[in-house]
Amino acid sequence: MEPVARIATADSVDIVELAAVAARTFPLACPPSVAFEDIASFIDANLSEERFAEYLADPQRRILTTGHDDRITGYAMLINGVNDDPGVQRALDIRDIRPAAELSKMYVLPAHHGSGTSTVLMDAALVAAADWGAERVWLGVNQKNQRAQGFYRKCGFTVNGIRTFQLGAHIEHDYVMVRQP
Repeated sequence: MEPVARIATADSVDIVELAAVAARTFPLACPPSVAFEDIASFIDANLSEERFAEYLADPQRRILTTGHDDRITGYAMLINGVNDDPGVQRALDIRDIRPAAELSKMYVLPAHHGSGTSTVLMDAALVAAADWGAERVWLGVNQKNQRAQGFYRKCGFTVNGIRTFQLGAHIEHDYVMVRQP
């Protein structure tokens, strides 16, 4: 069965399962050098059931999920706009007034890697961003995460800058990748 992406709402998604998928997939994007405690701290602060309830209630965010046999297999989160991180603002050249959206999170359970799930999520995220009027979509990806970078390049994103990312007590360096029409 082909994966299908759906826009999640607080009453259409199992927040407990969504948080569990997030907790299981986030470590896959972290370099091996990152301490378990730093990853766990990030998950507790940003990927808990409570945080997902807040994200789902925020009209400036959109969460998309994919599923198989009524189970979540992956998710993506869009945030409308550009944040105030200096590296992101340089990468997007904030003088360019075209609207933008951030692909803040995009993760798929390992058993569904290579199944087309990531492509379905990306396509749905790009449509959702366009529905907001965004003409550019941007994301941050760890410089050591070659697999994700290759996928994003395949989807039309290019490296446009760098930013730092606080992961517990550790500072990571991300590429800022941008996709323009």
